[in-house]
Amino acid sequence: MNKEDLIQIWENFAKDNDFKLNPDREHVGFIIQGVLKNEAKYGLKLCPCRLRDGTRQKDLELICPCNFKTQETWLNPKQGMSQMCWCGLFVKR
Repeated sequence: MNKEDLIQIWENFAKDNDFKLNPDREHVGFIIQGVLKNEAKYGLKLCPCRLRDGTRQKDLELICPCNFKTQETWLNPKQGMSQMCWCGLFVKR
């Protein structure tokens, strides 16, 4: 899988939701690099912003995009910017 495939998958994931893929493609590219590195190293597309437990069961919970929707807090990094999930892959619409 390549970067463009992941972007398409994540855009489809966000479709019809109250969030969208971060329009900052440089930041999205940084997240993609981490996800692909984790896939090569661990065999799973793990979110690069969360630490592995080392057990497959727990690690499955970290597959990117992670279930950030269970979090009640969206980060607001800078005034005037959209609220975003923990790693900034998705932003509120």
